[in-house]
Amino acid sequence: MVDKLVVAVLNNSSKTPLFSVDERVNMLKEVTKDIPNVEVMSYQGLLIDFAELMQARIIVRGIRAVTDFEYELQWAQANRAVRPHLDTLLLVTDQRFSYLSSSTVRELAKYDGDVSLFVPKYVADKLKEKTARLKSKENIDEQN
Repeated sequence: MVDKLVVAVLNNSSKTPLFSVDERVNMLKEVTKDIPNVEVMSYQGLLIDFAELMQARIIVRGIRAVTDFEYELQWAQANRAVRPHLDTLLLVTDQRFSYLSSSTVRELAKYDGDVSLFVPKYVADKLKEKTARLKSKENIDEQN
């Protein structure tokens, strides 16, 4: 679809993800290392400003359901108003994964569920390590 794809990882201060921005960037770099035209970078602020900095002509976003579409449509229209030369391409997920979210995967991993159907093995291993460390920390905190 594109000659070069920049995967943009937002450093969003209003959310508390399981992995830091650097950890997410590193995981994405690892799982895309065999795709030569993919670059993974983090950013802060507005996606359209990052896209402008990257000299992008399109933003690619994924949608799972109608609620995603409504949200993404609003952003695409707002972005178009501010940056008329920047298009948004919405890609519909495979139906097998339409119910899936990072929250679902995180919850499964937290309780030692099998996430291998939903994420690459490398990411599944990182989830297992991270949740084990968090559980260990919680146990130590409870003992103190």
